[in-house]
Amino acid sequence: MANENETPIEVVRRFCAVWSNVNPDEIAEFFSDNAVYHNIPMDPLTGRDAIKTFIAGFAGSAKQIDFRVNYIVADGDVVLTERVDVFELPNGKVELPVMGTFEVKDGKIAAWRDYFDMKQFMDQMAAG
Repeated sequence: MANENETPIEVVRRFCAVWSNVNPDEIAEFFSDNAVYHNIPMDPLTGRDAIKTFIAGFAGSAKQIDFRVNYIVADGDVVLTERVDVFELPNGKVELPVMGTFEVKDGKIAAWRDYFDMKQFMDQMAAG
């Protein structure tokens, strides 16, 4: 899946787009073996398998997922995104503003940190 000629920003663009397939295996392929994923309000996860398990846990019930990228910029191997992540779940829709930081090494995501308001997420889940 990785293309060694892709820039880090192209890798992250593809990564954000692939979420619409709602396929944890496909999403996990973007990560290096020892990648770190940190939703800042929660504890970090280390390793592709742990990341895939987490993604499958919350994405599994989604009918649709859309990472709407408002802005994306890169400085070397670091890519920053301002997004609205939209999850269509059986009990309703969650739209969550997110700032994401990605570190891309050798065409794979080595680190991903997302910053968002957990209360906003939980309030939308409860309202669904």
